[in-house]
This record gives sequence, C-alpha cells and structure tokens, in this order.
Amino acid sequence: MPFTRKKPIVTLAPALGATLLGEGASFAVFSRQAHAVDLCIFDPKNPTQESVRVRLTRGDDDIWRGFVKGIEPGAMYGFRAHGPWEPEHGLWFNSRKLLLDPYAKAISGDHQWHSLMQNIGANGAADFRDNGRTALKSVVISDEFNWDGDTLLRTPWADTVIYEMHVRGWIMKHPGVPKKLRGTYAGMAEPAVIKYLRDTGVTAVQLLPVHQHLDDGFLIKRGLTNFWGYNTIGFFAPHSEYAAAQDPQSQVIEFKKMVRALHRGGIEVIIDVVYNHTAEGDENGTNIFLRGLDNHGYYLTNGDARTLNYTGCGNTVNAASPPALRLIMDSLRYWVEEMHVDGFRFDLAATLGRRGHEFDYCAPFFQAVAQDPILSQVKLMAEPWDIGPNGYQVGGFPKPWRELNGRYRDDARLFWCGSPWATADLAKRFCGSDDIFGPAGRSPLSSVNFLTSHDGFTLRDVLSFQAKHNEANGEHNADGDNQNHSWNCGVEGETEDAAVLALRRKMARAMLATLFCSLGVPFLNAGDERWRTQRGNNNAYCQDNEISWIDWDETTDSRAMQSFVKLLALFRKSHPVLRSARHFDGRVDPATGRADIAWFDASGATMSREMWHTPETAFFAALMNDPAQDEGALDQKALLFLFNTSPKDVAFPLPMGAWSLVFDTAREVSFVDTVESLKEGDSFPCEARSVVCFKLD
Repeated sequence: MPFTRKKPIVTLAPALGATLLGEGASFAVFSRQAHAVDLCIFDPKNPTQESVRVRLTRGDDDIWRGFVKGIEPGAMYGFRAHGPWEPEHGLWFNSRKLLLDPYAKAISGDHQWHSLMQNIGANGAADFRDNGRTALKSVVISDEFNWDGDTLLRTPWADTVIYEMHVRGWIMKHPGVPKKLRGTYAGMAEPAVIKYLRDTGVTAVQLLPVHQHLDDGFLIKRGLTNFWGYNTIGFFAPHSEYAAAQDPQSQVIEFKKMVRALHRGGIEVIIDVVYNHTAEGDENGTNIFLRGLDNHGYYLTNGDARTLNYTGCGNTVNAASPPALRLIMDSLRYWVEEMHVDGFRFDLAATLGRRGHEFDYCAPFFQAVAQDPILSQVKLMAEPWDIGPNGYQVGGFPKPWRELNGRYRDDARLFWCGSPWATADLAKRFCGSDDIFGPAGRSPLSSVNFLTSHDGFTLRDVLSFQAKHNEANGEHNADGDNQNHSWNCGVEGETEDAAVLALRRKMARAMLATLFCSLGVPFLNAGDERWRTQRGNNNAYCQDNEISWIDWDETTDSRAMQSFVKLLALFRKSHPVLRSARHFDGRVDPATGRADIAWFDASGATMSREMWHTPETAFFAALMNDPAQDEGALDQKALLFLFNTSPKDVAFPLPMGAWSLVFDTAREVSFVDTVESLKEGDSFPCEARSVVCFKLD
C-alpha cells in the first residue's frame, strides 16, 4: 500500500510583518534583545489614538507574535519595544517611541526628526513621544490583485537595453501624461510613456528607488529633498509620494498596475534597491525601525555603540546577520512574487558581500540568492563598490550577477575626451571587458556598460562642462565628484557658438555608438537621448525641480538624438555579434578565414603592441566576425568599426572585401539611407572624433 500523507508534518508559522488571516491578522517582528514588544493598532479615521495595544509573545526564534481579530486592510499599526536604553553599548530601546514594522507593505504619516540623544529625561531614558497624526505608521495591506495573466518577461540579457529613470522626474513635464498623473506610478502606465520607451528601443526601465524613503533633516532645513530616494525606511512599501492615489492600499495597487502596463508594452521593470543602509543614520541619527528593535542584529557595529559607515550614509546593514539577511531576502521575493518586478539594481552592492569588515565572494547573501529558486532567475545587477575597505569590486561578483562597469564609463570618457594612453583600454571595454570578467569565466554580458548614470553629469554635460557646478545644492560646490573625465569642447557651459555645439553633438553620437556597439549590456541614462542638461550639476540628488526633471520640449537636437539612439538599438538587435555571450579570442572561422576580431592601425596594418600603448595613438579599427553566430540571424555579416578620437581626419584603407557604409557619426544624420559601397583598398575619410561602421557585403 503506497504511503499517503494526510497532513503536513510541519505547520509553517505566519510570515513576519502583518498577514491577513480570516477574521483578523497575525503580526510578527524580530527582536533578540528586547525584553517585551507591544503591538499598537490605530484606526485610520483617528490615527492619533491607539485603539488596541497587545503584548506580543516571544518564540524560541526571537520572533514576537500575536493575532488580532477584526483587522482589515488599511489598519495602521506600529511596535513599541521595551528594553535597556544604553547608548554606550548600542542599545536604543525606548517604549515611548512607535516603531515601524520592517516588513510594512505601506507606510503612512510624516517623520519628525529627533537626534537619538535629544530629549533625554532625568532617568537617562529618551523622552520624545509620537507626534499624533503625523507619526510614521505601518499599514496593513491585502495582496489581492487581478494580474490578468501577467508574468515576468524574462528578456534575455543579450537582448536587453536598460533605461535608468526616476518615476517622478521623468514624467513631471511629459505632455502625453495628464497633469494629475504626472510624477506618479499611474502616469508611468500611460500609453504615451510606453510608446516612447518602445520607440527608443528600451527593453527594461530601471527605476531609481521606489521603496519608502525619507528626506534628510539637513535637506529639509535648506528647502530641498532627497530626490533620488537613497534613504530607505520601508523595504516592502512603495514610496507613497509617487502615487496618485491617497490611501495606502490603492497606492500598492497603483504600483502593480504600472508594472502590468509596462509588461504589456514589452518593458521589464527593474528597481533600484537600497539594502546597504537605512535612513536611521549613525549613532547620532534617529530611531525609526531597525535600531529601536535590534540595533546589533541589523547593523554592522564596532561591537559597542558606534555604527560602521561603509556606505557614506551613517550606517551599514549587516547582510551577513541572520535577521538582516532574512529581511533582505523576504523583501526581494515580495517584489518579485507580489509586485512582479523583473529584477534589481543593488545600490552599493559590495556592502551586501561583506562578512564583517571584508568583502567575500562567497558571502551569505550571495549564497542565499544563488540557491533561491525565485531570485536566482531574475535580473540581478550590482553597483559593485562601497567606501569600505577593499570596496571597489568590479569583476568580483559571482554568477549570475551582472555589474555596472564603472571602468567602461571611465575609459570611454577618457578616450573620447582626449586623454592619452586610453586607446587600449577603450578596445578592452568595447570587447566586453575580458580582462575584468574573463578570468572568472564570466561572459561579456556580465558587463553593464554605461556612459552616464543618475549619479554624475548627463552626456550633454560631459561634453559641456570641465568642472562641476553644484551651487544649487547649498554645499558651496563641495559635494559631488571632482573626477568627471569630461571635456567642454572649448567653452564652459552653454554657448551659441555653432562650431562648438556641432562638435558636442558629434562627440555624443560617437560615444553613444561606442556604447550600443560594445559587447555587454547597454545602459542609457534617461534624457541622454533627448540631449538633456543638468546645467553642470553632477550630484542632483536633492533637486526635485527642472534641474532633474526631463525637458519634453521638442527641439531639432532632441529629435535627432532620439532618432539616432533608436537606430542604434535596432542595429544592435539585428547583429548577433554585438550581443555575443562569449569573449573574442582570435579564433579563425574556417569558412571565411577571418578571425573573430582583428585590429588595424590608421595605415591599415595590424595593430602592434607598441601602437596600442603609445600615447599618440588615437585611432584604431576593429573587424568583428563571429563564427559562432546562429543560422537564420537577421544579419551575420562581418562588421568593421573605425574609432578616431584625434582632432585630425584619418584616410583609412579598407581591408579585403566589399563594404557598405552603415553609419558615420561625423554626419548629423549618421545612418545612411542610400547604399554607399566601397571595396578593398579604397580609402575612407574617417573624420576627427567620430565612429564609422561598415558591414561586409
């Protein structure tokens, strides 16, 4: 008789956070060091008064649990943790302070900034209390939603074009979005938005942080905000200020509708997540959730009072600690399973790989993700550095991670902005950074290639400003990076000089062509395709205004640049060699007799080692021929690229074969409409500071 299991051997306990169950809801929160934890329930119609207070029961796993009948979606709640107030030992328990649930799926109210050491009573305990209606509160949310068959798109990395954007800043002035929806998730779901993304060739939007976050106290005093959102207080909650809806339940639904609409348009949704630090700051910061529940369980400390600051934001989440690791993993799974996001860009991801002080390729977080059947299958993209010891880890992440390749950004800018010694490095980046990713057996698609991102100059500003101009930030231009590898083309800032403007546009086309034709995954900063400027501000993190908002006024330059980017995306899509999953190694295709990559100098001779590493070398040609291309691909012909960053034209003799010109970035209309054929030995005038592409007939 076969064995039949009539009931499960183990009954799983309800998840952490608030879970709706039949006639009420269960609540669970972790704290190893608390002596007691109270659950406080508030009526949304009267959020200044507690309606219920329940003492939770501690389990052997240090999770405090309770069940409350009659709880419905929209109910507000928080926790009060009892324990020692011993700042000298890093213990910050204060039962007078209502704490957010780290697992809250929505957050309501405002934060009143208090330093941890403010308002200390005579007995040494903190005496600041909740500020009535404005105090931050967690909200009970129902996960019910009609996805109407929606699933993750799972676009292959080889076919992916990433577009980094800010939900609010991107559509605050979009003419195709109703004014009441501008700057919101609902606005992002508008047909005009999706059409623009598709027309531009975008396959995935990467949204700057959409987790609930706070504006820093020092910014509020200046009349500014934390516009970028890297100041998290809710790892499960969509940021409420980006929603057109007012009530929390509807805000969660609005986010889901945005994802569903983008998926229907063929656009993946990647979210920028900040698990490396929180808005609570250092030991002089504030008490919102993790610190008040279990400071040593969630943060890296020196073993006593001081928090370790490997992020530049005051604290560092200890991703190797079991409660913090569980929080991060549960959050990631929630955004995939319940919110249907397709992947993540991890801010300061080197921090997540720290086992104590050291970065570890086999850190618990990486192992947890690798074995997870859900998370191991979505897009995982690291910002591979932090400011801690040995914090620059480009190339140091395990499979299947992809990395924002800062070396690509720097080397591409150095080459095009006229730095000597940059030629060989640019060629390496163009070929997928084999020197960075190859030694660990990782493919070119491990490299997410970018010229600019939200953090730094726009592409237009790279070619318009020699120095940063961050005066609007109120920090006397002391903030932001001083090493921008930029060139103003002879005039600092805006100008009416037609020759300077033409040069800037030409160089931008050359840089964009380099990006889209490089092996790896192209990453485009929103607005670069519209020739956007931030007026020289390279750290616009606090500018919720025209400095950061996309300008949707149509100009000759914006139309031309977007058209060029669209054609580059189409060109990349039609040529498998540009999307190769393997590095070039010089192997020869027996059918053609050509190597998979060949390099030529300005005279048409094979590039020598000496030429690669001569500072005067400012031209090279690359002949790509991938013998491993699939049959039936749209176009399997060899491609020839000419790169000329010198101020002089180069007459380049074409190699063996008959060639057709595809594009020439020296031309305002770069892609050719009519066939321009050349043959072996013909000399092609490659104009100064341009990229030219031919295909073999």
